Amino acid sequence: MVCFATNNQHKIEEVRALLSPDFPLVGLDEIGCYEDLPETQATLEGNSLQKAEFVFNNFKVSCFADDTGLEVTSLNGDPGVYSARYAGPQRNSTENINLLLKNLKGIANREARFRTVITLITPTVTKQFEGIVEGYIIDELRGSSGFGYDPVFIPKGFDKTLAEMTLAEKNLISHRALALQKLVGYLKASKII
Repeated sequence: MVCFATNNQHKIEEVRALLSPDFPLVGLDEIGCYEDLPETQATLEGNSLQKAEFVFNNFKVSCFADDTGLEVTSLNGDPGVYSARYAGPQRNSTENINLLLKNLKGIANREARFRTVITLITPTVTKQFEGIVEGYIIDELRGSSGFGYDPVFIPKGFDKTLAEMTLAEKNLISHRALALQKLVGYLKASKII
């Protein structure tokens, strides 16, 4: 059994879609963890490690945790590690998007990237995996799938936002999917699954 250290059901669905049906993946609620995981580090790598260590040390279960940030070139990489709390501690996606679009008003360079860092901790290994998808930010929200900044992010080479894609389409190109593919490849190669 491996725990994905999140209570975000959207993330769990994305991961389960990438794994074989018989892979024993559980979320935090299934191991009895109902508290918010600590995220006090200044980097995605640090937050990912901090969350995984918290679960591993307190619940004694192999786990992986992710941290994802939207990094906008013209905003010096912001919101970055603060993406979920960009508009405040309430973690409201609509408010985060509104603040992002306000901060980009009148700026021609809309280049951005989503970056995910996953930390795996087992009794014998601690390892990190990274996934990046390049794209740009648009001015209007499009699509109803996905979550977070998905309705305003169009990946390079596409003409629709992540929120307009099906889960299967998104799992072919998304930052989290790319990091997870590296994780799953490692788990298979090391005979963990």
